[in-house]
Amino acid sequence: MPTALKVLALFAHPDDAEFLCAGTLSHLADRAAAIHIATMTAGDCGSAIFPAAKIARLRRKEAERAAALIGAQYACLEEKDVLVFYDGRTLRKVMELVRRVNPMLVLTHSLTDYMVDHETTSRLCQSACFAASAPNFRTGARRPAKPLRGIPHLYYAQPFGNRDILGGEIRPSLCVNITSTLERKEQMLARHESQQAWLKVQQSIPKPADPLRQMAARAGELSGFSWAEAYRQHLGQGFPQDDLLSAVLGDLVRPVKP
Repeated sequence: MPTALKVLALFAHPDDAEFLCAGTLSHLADRAAAIHIATMTAGDCGSAIFPAAKIARLRRKEAERAAALIGAQYACLEEKDVLVFYDGRTLRKVMELVRRVNPMLVLTHSLTDYMVDHETTSRLCQSACFAASAPNFRTGARRPAKPLRGIPHLYYAQPFGNRDILGGEIRPSLCVNITSTLERKEQMLARHESQQAWLKVQQSIPKPADPLRQMAARAGELSGFSWAEAYRQHLGQGFPQDDLLSAVLGDLVRPVKP
């Protein structure tokens, strides 16, 4: 694998990447990829105790510490929780991020998820990947990054709980074996200490590691691995049609039968 491989994991909130793709990111980091984790917000609504500014500061630090475990960089686009909108201003911000990172591989939320912030982030990421190579799209940044030379490979992680909002299971197209990186994935999630109490209160989740393992176990069932993370690749017109995750991670990746 070329050491210059750049990976962007763009998700809505701090801890989303840890729940959904940290095992895969760990494998890529072990193969000398440059990992960039970014969130749309700093998680300003993620507390029933702290005011928005304080919890946002805390969660940025937690995200930085989690990313550091795999040598990744972290950035926040400073949108607000529940106010992630698909509009020109936000798309230009995401576009500038994609151009600045210049990734070959992008991971983001499922197009269908339990929260609109997640779904909107997914749409913004899709549009930014598709149009980041169009020189006539101007981001308005003071020192704009150059347009990409081509469209990066885009993969959607599974939604939380593996289901859409009507309860139907969303079946992935491929799974990554994270048996050897599950512990590191859990360590990354554990860095988000502020969310343990919040998830217990807001979503009745006593231990964040429990849904993490449930999702990893289900992906393992679908793929024959002990523990796995599941994805669907964006294969729309103009996007790369080859499976870069499989090319990079080899036998760690298995397709899932329809």
